[in-house]
Amino acid sequence: MAVGARSGTEEPEEPAGRGETPQPAASSVHRSRSESQTEPPGSVPLDKPGTFDTLGTAPGEEAGGSMKKAKKPRAFWKELPILIGIALLLALLIKTFLVQAFSIPSDSMQDTLQRGDRVLVDKLTPWFGSKPQRGEVVVFHDPGGWLNETPTPEPNPVQKVLSFIGLMPSAEEKDLIKRVIAVGGDTVECHGSGPVKVNGKALKEGSYVFPGATPCGDRAFGPIHVPKGRIWVMGDHRDDSLDSRYHQNLKGNGTVSENEVVGRAFTIAWPINRWATLPVPDTFDQPGINKAMAAAPAALGLAGALPIVMWRRRRLTAGRNPR
Repeated sequence: MAVGARSGTEEPEEPAGRGETPQPAASSVHRSRSESQTEPPGSVPLDKPGTFDTLGTAPGEEAGGSMKKAKKPRAFWKELPILIGIALLLALLIKTFLVQAFSIPSDSMQDTLQRGDRVLVDKLTPWFGSKPQRGEVVVFHDPGGWLNETPTPEPNPVQKVLSFIGLMPSAEEKDLIKRVIAVGGDTVECHGSGPVKVNGKALKEGSYVFPGATPCGDRAFGPIHVPKGRIWVMGDHRDDSLDSRYHQNLKGNGTVSENEVVGRAFTIAWPINRWATLPVPDTFDQPGINKAMAAAPAALGLAGALPIVMWRRRRLTAGRNPR
């Protein structure tokens, strides 16, 4: 009995009974007729349902018989530790190089700053060579001996972690916050009831000194010449601030090295109802206060030009002499 060739798209045939002629399935006949109108003879469609490619695998099925599965998105709880790690790293970088929060522990800067205020300190500009300027409120490390009598609270482990990454002020570091009154090269002084004078110019401090406090407080000083690379600082509450006036017996005669400055406090960030910026008072922009600083470049220029003038004069004189 001859066996006819079958297409791979035909349905399996039922065994024919004795004396009966095998008939193809109706679905196979219908499919072959429709396909014969659009596809050349002998071609095998690979994108039709129920068809197979030349390796005998269905579309979407690998040769090994396993189906390709779409990659499922990672569960949120698995990504959460990664997100937290990235956030902590960014916070640490910001605290180290850009901005750090500090808490005000005392009343020495009233009324500008109140006890418990949180200020943001700019730590970026010093990286680019910025120096403390007169009138700025700055945070600086203890120069040595300024906080010997101030007890340091012992933070708990959570506070240590949060302060390390910059999410809360540090309780262990011995830092102070004061206003810069004079910088390197300045002469500063205050006698009796004031006022404070910088390079001979009287400061008008009514906009920031605590109401009722005298400019000198109870400690007159000066005149003091501030060395290069150092600053003279005072609290705004002159009667309640152990600042440069009270540490003239220490190294630097009460001045603070610019290297000890952490950065400039530029805004009060907390509490919300206390939010404000910390600008430089106008009195530090008055004419003449920078006279000593302005004279220095002129003097250096004159000193540099003098040898050139003398050399040129000598040549002209030699040219007029008879030989």
